[in-house]
Amino acid sequence: MKIKTAILGAGAWGTALAWLWGKDGRQISLWGHNVARVMRMQKMRENHDYLPGVKLPESVDVTSELSDCGEADLIVFVTPSTALREIATRLQKLIVNPRALFLSCTKGVEHLTGMRMSQIIREVFPGHGIAVLSGPNLAVEIAQNLPTATVIGCDEVNYAASLQNILGSSRFRIYTSQDVVSIELGGALKNVFALAAGISDGLGLGDNSKAALVTRSLAELVRLGIAMGGNANAFYGLSGAGDLIVTCYSERSRNHTVGKRLGRGEPVAQIIRSMQAVAEGIPTARSAWECARRLNIATPIIDQIYAVLYEEKKPTVALEELLRREQKAEQL
Repeated sequence: MKIKTAILGAGAWGTALAWLWGKDGRQISLWGHNVARVMRMQKMRENHDYLPGVKLPESVDVTSELSDCGEADLIVFVTPSTALREIATRLQKLIVNPRALFLSCTKGVEHLTGMRMSQIIREVFPGHGIAVLSGPNLAVEIAQNLPTATVIGCDEVNYAASLQNILGSSRFRIYTSQDVVSIELGGALKNVFALAAGISDGLGLGDNSKAALVTRSLAELVRLGIAMGGNANAFYGLSGAGDLIVTCYSERSRNHTVGKRLGRGEPVAQIIRSMQAVAEGIPTARSAWECARRLNIATPIIDQIYAVLYEEKKPTVALEELLRREQKAEQL
């Protein structure tokens, strides 16, 4: 089935999805906000800044005009979480298709409101079908056509099944679920723990320490995720444990890389200035910390990452405080 697809966000993930879904000739509009970058992509057919060496198919139309996305049947959000509400609001007046479906591939939790990305989209586009996609999906490996699996969550079973058939392939295996909340929270919260794993590597604490940290991160993710409306079992799936593992261990993980640089002593502000892309763990750490306070949930790892990012705590001190926590019975 051929549908017109608009992908909002021309970073590595958005570009990888445009390549993946456009290589079979499907009509794709890839929107980016940076006019100069878009012009280079139009000329070179490559996103040199985020995904060098990957040639975009001719069926992918790269644009900086949001209005070019208004007629799409499927609108995919791959923007930074901090920009999603603003871009969705701008797009609202441009939508032509009253039956357009929205798919959020953005991983984050909104600051202050604690809203998930699909909740923001539903608020801006009431009456439309809305789904989410998340899983252990590194953009560069997608664009290398390496096999991966992901999960699409949607309240409407028919929408999820339709998207599975349209977007899935032998190299991009899609599972479906109706548990939208857990899928989104797993994909968002794991980025915070990837920062912690990176800090552990940057400090040279070893594989045993990191394995323990990732295991306790999963327990913390489940604890906070349940309090935020998720389901415990779902967090052990692709968008929970799966995404947590790849993001905490891969050298291609942006959040792990940021954590590693923090562990080696680089200041947060300097790291952010040096990056073209957004490491979602940074804004999500603040949002997760706020949600944990609001819900009265113990989140020692999130608390320490928040302190490193927003209270200038030294990573060495943060990790030492985690190690000095009282020994007790293991709870998963």
